[in-house]
Amino acid sequence: MPIVQTLHKGRVPVHIYTDDIDHAALQQLLNIADLPIVHPHVAAMPDVHAGIGATIGSVIPTRSAIIPAAVGVDIGCGMNAVRTTLTASQLPDSLARLRSAIEAAVPVGFEQHAWDKVRGSAHARVGRPLNDRLDVIVGKHGGIMKMQQKFTQTWICQLGTLGGGNHFIEICLDEEERVWIMLHSGSRGIGNVIGRYFIAAARKDMQRHQIHLPDKDLSYFSEGSTLFDDYIDAVEWAQDYARINRREMMRRVVDVLAQYAPPFKLDGEAINCHHNYVARESHGGERLFVTRKGAISAREGELGIIPGSMGAKSYIVRGKGNPESFCSCSHGAGRHMSRSEAKRKFDRFDLAAQTAGIECRKDGGVVDEIPAAYKDIDKVMAHQTDLVEVVHTLRQVVCIKG
Repeated sequence: MPIVQTLHKGRVPVHIYTDDIDHAALQQLLNIADLPIVHPHVAAMPDVHAGIGATIGSVIPTRSAIIPAAVGVDIGCGMNAVRTTLTASQLPDSLARLRSAIEAAVPVGFEQHAWDKVRGSAHARVGRPLNDRLDVIVGKHGGIMKMQQKFTQTWICQLGTLGGGNHFIEICLDEEERVWIMLHSGSRGIGNVIGRYFIAAARKDMQRHQIHLPDKDLSYFSEGSTLFDDYIDAVEWAQDYARINRREMMRRVVDVLAQYAPPFKLDGEAINCHHNYVARESHGGERLFVTRKGAISAREGELGIIPGSMGAKSYIVRGKGNPESFCSCSHGAGRHMSRSEAKRKFDRFDLAAQTAGIECRKDGGVVDEIPAAYKDIDKVMAHQTDLVEVVHTLRQVVCIKG
C-alpha cells in the first residue's frame, strides 16, 4: 500500500503509511517536522505510536545535526534471526525444559553474568575491542561513569543478556516447519546511561544557545560542535555493543539448542539489524543523518525482521528500497495500548488464553506484553507492501521474556 496520508502543517511534510495513528503521535510528528534541521520530509511507519519526544515508528532525516532523544536510550536496539537445518519434529518433546535451559544460559530481566565468572574469560574478550573506545568516551565525559555503579563490570557482565520489557528470545517455525532462532535486545544499561547523559546535555546546549523548541526532548547537537562529535562516537559505540550483545546471545542459544536437538547447522539466512539508531546515508543526492526510531533499514534486496507480539506471527522481509520512506519499514507491530493500560485491562488468565500453545511466561509480570496491547501485525504488514516483500512467515513455539 502506498502512503496513506501526508501532513503539510509543519515546515516539511510528514508521509504516513497507516490510517491507525493517535493524536499524540500526530502532534509529535508535526513537532519534528517543524525543526529547522529536518529535511526533506518525515516518514511514519505503519506501527507508529507516541514515544518520548520523538515518535516511535518514525524516520527522521536531518541536515548537519542529530537529536539524541530521537535515537532514544535503548541505542542500537534491534533484532537477530538465524534459520537452522532443524525441523519442528526434531525439537525436544519438552519445550519447557528447553526454555529453562535458555534462561539459564542467557540472563533475563535484571539478571546479568557474574563478574567473577566472566572476568578474563572468552566472554570478556568478546567485548575487548570496545574497551579502548569506551575509555576515550568516558575520559571526555566522566558523568557517564557516575551514572552507572561498577561501571566496567556492569557493561561486560551485561554483554550477552536479554533485559526486560519487550525484549525476547524465540524459537520459531517458518512455513516449511523449519526452526528459526530469533531475538530482540539492545545496548542494555550502558546504552541507557549514554542515551540519558547526552539527551540531558542536548537540552542544556539548547538552553545555552536560547533555541526554542516545540518539545525539549527534540533538543539537538549541530555538526561541527564538540558535543556532536562526542555523541557520534558514543552512539556508534553503543550501536556496536548492541550488535555484539545480540550476537553473543545468539551464540549461547545455539549452544543450548544443540544440547536438546539432533546435530544441525545454521542455514544461510542470518540477520542482525538495528531499529533504534542513527546512520549517515545519502538520499536524493544529499548527505543526511537518518534516525530510525522504531524502524529498520529496507534497502532494495536487504533482509530485515518485523516481529509481532508474543502471541502473533513475525516476518522475515526483503526491502524494496522505497525512497519516500528513506528505504525503511516498520520494526514490529507497534503498541496501541500503554503498559499501564494493558495491566489495568488484562490479567494473567487473559495472557494465558492469548498465548495458548506457546511455551512462555504466563504470569502477571508480563501482562503488559499481552498480544492485545499491540496492533494487528497483519494490518501493519498490509500498509507497507510498497516498502517490503515477505520472504518468510514465522510463528513462535517458545518465547522468553525478562
